[in-house]
Amino acid sequence: MGLSERQLSKLNEVVAVAAAGNAFYQPKIAASGSADGFESLESYSRLMPFTTKQELAQDQLENGPYGTNLSYPIDQYVRIHQTSGTSGRPMAWLDTQDGWDWVKGNWRACWKACGAKPGESAIFPFSFGPFLGFWAAFDAAIDVGVRSIPCGGQSSRERIKMIYRHEPDWMCCTPTYAMHLLQVANEEGVDLASSPVSRIIVGGEPGGSVPEVRERIEIGWGARVFDHHGMTEVGPVTYSDHEQPNLLRALHESYFMEVLDTETGEPVRMGETGELILTTLGRPGSPLLRYRTGDLVKPVAVEGEDERAFAFDGGILGRADDMVVVRGVNLYPSAVDAVVRSFPEIGEYQVEVDKRNSMVQAALRVENVSSNPDGELAEAMEKRMREVFGLRIPISIVATGSLPQFEMKAKRWNISE
Repeated sequence: MGLSERQLSKLNEVVAVAAAGNAFYQPKIAASGSADGFESLESYSRLMPFTTKQELAQDQLENGPYGTNLSYPIDQYVRIHQTSGTSGRPMAWLDTQDGWDWVKGNWRACWKACGAKPGESAIFPFSFGPFLGFWAAFDAAIDVGVRSIPCGGQSSRERIKMIYRHEPDWMCCTPTYAMHLLQVANEEGVDLASSPVSRIIVGGEPGGSVPEVRERIEIGWGARVFDHHGMTEVGPVTYSDHEQPNLLRALHESYFMEVLDTETGEPVRMGETGELILTTLGRPGSPLLRYRTGDLVKPVAVEGEDERAFAFDGGILGRADDMVVVRGVNLYPSAVDAVVRSFPEIGEYQVEVDKRNSMVQAALRVENVSSNPDGELAEAMEKRMREVFGLRIPISIVATGSLPQFEMKAKRWNISE
């Protein structure tokens, strides 16, 4: 049985459960005329409408607190997580035990693909808040046999001490926080390149697949960086290719993936950029069918795998709703981040976008964590911005530590409208 046949079989199992008891999806499935299952993945893509984050959030507003995308009675759900709210109101997401096992299974695949082995150890320097993220990574690491060290409720300095005390092989965090720990360690006179951490899995932001960001973390830590991406409402979706770090490999056994042109809705060709549409082939208690993730990706063929399989070149390139047009130029956060992180003198930064006038303006505020003169650094950055984007983007240097610090997803873009 090929990949498409396995995906179709799993899809129809999920559809059968949803058709029987999921009030959110029952009308959609009925309208598709496929309550008894789809004949092919092509007919599924043709007949099943999209699911959007907006309609899920509205459903939870109208049918609080959890909405109607639940296929079983509430007493069968054992986990509650919450989306980060980066692009709207946070949503609660529930899992049955089987659903949570499926999520963990996807993270176990990520751990194994990155080379984790029983008997190794991993440290998790984050607050263990309500979003799914590293909760699943933590539980899956235990399943793989990796000794797992939680670091919630601690300062960055305390977490650095934990690293040297427990000597973990692995660390899981956001790219931003990995760089923040480097800055804190430098202030304390600690060289993290000498730490026992030799491999870092990052997620929550695109930075792990941005060469400039990845190189900065790898040099500072003396460690190999692996990227990963997923969402609370979807689960873990991708992991770094061991041999080609610019590629994210996809878990096609767990998701039916489509990459569509954002304007026409038609599938893009390999090597073209489009929006990632995901269908979960497990987690039937809270499924997602043709979910518009908003993530922009560039699919490329994977040598030696099924013709339906593909990887993402450059990782997650950005979000369809994050792009800002400044004087006719498309600015994506990941592209700006790549330029900023090519300057090792820069710590935190903020992007200010002013849409209040007819001509949209953008400017950056940055922290200079080096001994280089502020004026020279600002001039060099403005020159680089002009070279990359063809725009004059003013750079202002602010006091170190004056900009917000982020442990989880960084929010560096401030837009005035």
